[in-house]
Amino acid sequence: MVIFLAFFSFWELASRLKWIDPLIFSSPTKVWHLFLIKLADGSLAEHIGFTLFETVLGFILGTLLGILLATALWYSTRLANILDPYLVILNAMPKVALGPILIVAIGPGFFSILTMGTIISVIITSIVVYTAFKEVDPNYIKLLKSFGATKTRCFKEAILPASMPAIISTFKVNVGLSWVGVIVGEFLVSSKGLGYMIIYGFQVFNFTLVLLSLLLIAIFATIMYQGVAYLEKKLIRRS
Repeated sequence: MVIFLAFFSFWELASRLKWIDPLIFSSPTKVWHLFLIKLADGSLAEHIGFTLFETVLGFILGTLLGILLATALWYSTRLANILDPYLVILNAMPKVALGPILIVAIGPGFFSILTMGTIISVIITSIVVYTAFKEVDPNYIKLLKSFGATKTRCFKEAILPASMPAIISTFKVNVGLSWVGVIVGEFLVSSKGLGYMIIYGFQVFNFTLVLLSLLLIAIFATIMYQGVAYLEKKLIRRS
């Protein structure tokens, strides 16, 4: 908290004393004043709600689809041998560059933004979780199979619990990735949302609006991250 207070105090002081360009870097008081104006006219709540809905939904879908794909790869060695090289290639690609392609393929609007927020985390989730599945001690599997356990039983009793720390870590990574995907999608096609506010602020040279949007993204991304960290503590304590 002290660091934040010192940062905003220095920012305000630097802006007032013209150590930095107040037109470009604005100031905390200007950002706060704009926040109150946008909050009063109701436009800010709409933009925040739109982006939050897309981000949370993209985070959930991306994580679930990634885990399901990793599970399918673990179940089928043949499928893993086929898809594994392609997953590595796709992970190396700048997924943000897929935005224009998705817009052309799906069309501008909600679904293209949601797809962007989802696809950006699916690949990394599947790779990390599948790697965690493979690294589980094979002796656990042999022990369960010696008691007649099926592959599904082995997955439920050994693979999934042992991989839970890696899955939770993926949740944390996907918080940031889902925000990146949605904001980039809003940059390209949206007429509302925090990403749209940033682009609009640049277009009209209103950098106070840009900084307000960036601060709101940072706040809500932190809240999501803390929620995942709380979930991690609960799951680890239960296990």
